[in-house]
Amino acid sequence: MSGERTLGELARALGAHYGQKTALRHCGDDTSFATLDARASRIANGLAAAGIARGDRIAYLGKNHPAYYELLFGAAKAGVVMVPINWRLADPEITWLINDAVPKLIVAGDGFHARLQALPLATPPVLLSLTDYPIWRDGHDDRDPRITVEPEEVAVQLYTSGTTGRPKGAMLTHRNLLVLRTLPPGDQPEWNRFTDDDVSLIVMPVFHIGGTGYGIQTLAAGATGLVVQEFDAGEVLRFIVEERLSKIFVVPSALQMLVRHPRAASTDYSRIRTILYGASPIPLPLLREAMAVFGCGFVQMYGMTETSGTVCALPPEDHDPAGNVRMASAGRPLASVEIRILDAAGQPLPPGKTGEIAIRSPLVMAGYWNRPDATAEALSEDGWFRSGDAGALDADGYLYVQDRLKDMIVSGGENVYPAEVEGALFEHPAIAEVAVIGVPSDKWGEEVKAVVVASAGVVIDPAEVIDWARSRIAGYKVPKSIEVVGALPRGPTGKILRRELRAPYWHGHARAIN
Repeated sequence: MSGERTLGELARALGAHYGQKTALRHCGDDTSFATLDARASRIANGLAAAGIARGDRIAYLGKNHPAYYELLFGAAKAGVVMVPINWRLADPEITWLINDAVPKLIVAGDGFHARLQALPLATPPVLLSLTDYPIWRDGHDDRDPRITVEPEEVAVQLYTSGTTGRPKGAMLTHRNLLVLRTLPPGDQPEWNRFTDDDVSLIVMPVFHIGGTGYGIQTLAAGATGLVVQEFDAGEVLRFIVEERLSKIFVVPSALQMLVRHPRAASTDYSRIRTILYGASPIPLPLLREAMAVFGCGFVQMYGMTETSGTVCALPPEDHDPAGNVRMASAGRPLASVEIRILDAAGQPLPPGKTGEIAIRSPLVMAGYWNRPDATAEALSEDGWFRSGDAGALDADGYLYVQDRLKDMIVSGGENVYPAEVEGALFEHPAIAEVAVIGVPSDKWGEEVKAVVVASAGVVIDPAEVIDWARSRIAGYKVPKSIEVVGALPRGPTGKILRRELRAPYWHGHARAIN
């Protein structure tokens, strides 16, 4: 679809245009576009009947389920803000988040209703289990309320991962979420063109922009979204064949699980046109492996919650199994996206210089909920968002993301970006996974440490790996120590949790820098 300014308008247009075509499929149950639109209207009317007004918030706590998208579009029709909650959080974290967002209604997925009932919430909301939710929903009229909602109103409040301090609620407007996702196919880059014959895998969690945004994009194209609760490599391989998947968006660690699954070599991938991946670059050995298995195009996507998802993309033509310089980049900005590299004083830097990545685009959030201080720090008056990522632009406009600024290691006065060291170490044949952190050093302030997972059946010799790295990266970047572990801690989207790796080494220090 194109021209729809709000999620409510989008649901209405999709229902009218596609009717009984399947919009969402989950565990064998199909929801048509017409049904999705009608249910959204029922929800909007139900919210009004419950006294939930425009600008209020409702929440969903649960694994991926079509109910989330019904609630998302229903809230949109009522001018209400949708808040998906990270179900992997501990009870105190969920309590804090709910007390911050103050939703007036929460729908709880399977296994979460009892947990919510036990939480000490400052303002207890109406709670609905996923079992009771359809009864509540269908108890209301399916006539569209036709409430006027403006594109600049907030549609979704997504909480950032909170790697430092409390999570922040990024407020994304209807315009943020739709400005690129509803472009006509001809205005999309070729790799991002959906057709209504596509079947898209929605496995990224809905509390992440990857789940919410990718779901919206799938539906906006009139494609069918296969909603999957959690990633399982064997199940995804089955879905590729049985559900005729054509579009997949995952993180590189999930790709690795797919290509190394015992059934990977015997699966028919003829329907797969493009595999989109994000959260980190794809190491060259894994790209070679994946290209050989899938035989399709790969696109790296760089973005974040605060930018409503992708702002830069590295297209298939820049993915070379022989390797090239651009493969170390996140690609170039999408249409309507401006990127600058800023120094510590906020001044633009020339190509080749590393600084903080700043983004200006209609995709950039309205701000952080109840955090004017954090909003002012991140967003300039003229619309530039300071990402907190360190990177550089080359002369052709390709963005090279070094790392999160907070993860930067300062060793002996030299800046070391973990991602650069990780990229070098990953090429070692004995290493399956790697994370690089800074640990305290009396001599250097901080020193580089690598935490690695060995490839199957291989024993890692730390001294040999250090010598090997020394021939590939500058001496000050070479790890002073190597620790071998069985698995790396990861967040819900597959990102490595460096803060968990760092914590034991910085215990007792006043600051996590030295």
